[in-house]
Amino acid sequence: MSIICKAGYFTAAQAREAGLHQVRLAQLHHRDDIERVTRGVYRLTRYPISPLGQYMEAALWPQVRRPDAHGVISHESALAIYGLADASPAKVHLTLPTEFRIRRAVPKRLTLHYADLNPSEVQEVEGVPVTTAARAIRDAHASHLGPALIRQAINDGRRTGHLTFDEAEHLEQELFGTKPRRRNRPKKSIRGDAA
Repeated sequence: MSIICKAGYFTAAQAREAGLHQVRLAQLHHRDDIERVTRGVYRLTRYPISPLGQYMEAALWPQVRRPDAHGVISHESALAIYGLADASPAKVHLTLPTEFRIRRAVPKRLTLHYADLNPSEVQEVEGVPVTTAARAIRDAHASHLGPALIRQAINDGRRTGHLTFDEAEHLEQELFGTKPRRRNRPKKSIRGDAA
C-alpha cells in the first residue's frame, strides 16, 4: 500500500484509494508522521519542506472532494514560481477546467480561474502543475497586470530561458502590438568577392 504524493503532499481521497482509512490517517497525524495542511490535504512531516509547498497545497485543494479535478497554478502565481517580473500576488492563482464548479467555500488565499488548458500549456515544477511561462504571461495580461510587469516578465523569460527569443517576440507583438525586431543575420556572400 503506497500513497502517490508529490513534494510530500497528498489528499485524503488519495490515501483512501491506497487503502489507508481515516482512522489510520488520524493515528499518523497524532504521531506527527503527517500534518494536515488544510481540510483533506496532508503533508508527510519527514519529507523536506518545499518553498513551493503553498502551491502544491493549492493545486491539490480541488481534488479533496473531486479526485478528477486537476488545478494548475497560473497567472501571477506562475510568474512568481518562474521568477519572472516582480509579481508578488497576495493570493495563489489556480486554473480549473471550465466544466468544473466549486460548491464549497473557496479558501481566502486562493483566486480561481476557469480555462481548458492544452497539455502543452502545463508543465511541472518540483511536482507542482504550473502553466508555461508564455501562458502565464498571457493570463496575467488578460487579468490586467500592469504593462510594465508584463514587459518585465517577457524580458525576464527571454533572459532566463523560460521563453525562446521567438516566443518573447511573439508575445510582445500579440500583447503590445510591437513590430518584430530584426535579427542580425550573416550576409550571404556574393560570388566574385575577394576572399
